[in-house]
Amino acid sequence: MYKSLFFALLFISLASYSQKGNKYDSTVKMGKAGYRITCMNRNMDRNTLNIRPIGFKSEVREANLELRGRVVSTEIDDLNNDGFPDIIIFVMDANNKLSLFSIASRDNERIEPIYFPDITNDMQLSKGYRGKDEYKLVEGVLFRKFPIFEADTAIKTPTNKVRQIMYRVVSGDQGTWRFKSFRSFDLVAE
Repeated sequence: MYKSLFFALLFISLASYSQKGNKYDSTVKMGKAGYRITCMNRNMDRNTLNIRPIGFKSEVREANLELRGRVVSTEIDDLNNDGFPDIIIFVMDANNKLSLFSIASRDNERIEPIYFPDITNDMQLSKGYRGKDEYKLVEGVLFRKFPIFEADTAIKTPTNKVRQIMYRVVSGDQGTWRFKSFRSFDLVAE
């Protein structure tokens, strides 16, 4: 009797922990301004991402976006060197591919997206690309690293090299923001 009650309580507590364990809730700030990022992360096909500005002017509203995948982390920095906090939200999809979504603050009066280019549109940078990206943000510069594969798609293992690409946020068309690669190099994998 006690064993079955113990296992029932253990099962219920583990089930409730696993449901709560998926939720993403993080607040990131630079000085007094920043963002609160929440996402229930219930399933990989459809989640609502909530971005709530903190310390912005009172007219700034939060943003709710539908996304495919789960939010795994958030980083804050002044990506466009305007003195206001910007964020990068990292999202993992059903195929374990890591992608990002980025938001810029416009004078802490409004938020707007920062465009991140699709690597497959660049013939040189995408040569040997098959995903498995890793990202790191260091002092406003975004580093992207991935293993390089042979051109033959039948080969399933990567070469012993990785490609690293460095991006900065620059002004785009009609006052928008976008990431632009400014340096890339291939290294021997560790």
